[in-house]
Amino acid sequence: MERAERGEVDDADFVAVVRDSLPYAWEVVSRVADDLQSGGEEYADNTIAPPDEVARGQLLRAMASDAIRGGLERHFGIKIAFQNCHRVAAFPLSSVGGDTYSTFIGTRAQLLNQSPELRNC
Repeated sequence: MERAERGEVDDADFVAVVRDSLPYAWEVVSRVADDLQSGGEEYADNTIAPPDEVARGQLLRAMASDAIRGGLERHFGIKIAFQNCHRVAAFPLSSVGGDTYSTFIGTRAQLLNQSPELRNC
């Protein structure tokens, strides 16, 4: 906080704060980024619901903040997409604007991903 009050904080320091203060969100994004890098799929995603409300809050905070999402995207070299309360996906930067990415972030995919369990997340 003191460094931010004195001036700019670099990405590495900011990402370290995110890692330390939002450990569940960090774990989810790290996992999908690693899965994307190691797998042969067009994207990797998390479909596991958070274990509790604290974890859910961390994930929502990370996904709702442009600064946090942007920092995570730059750190991992990915594009993050988000549906509902826990479906986080990692896409290669080259796929942004492509069919698979556009389908994932589209309204149809959001509606199809809804289920009674996820409507009040």
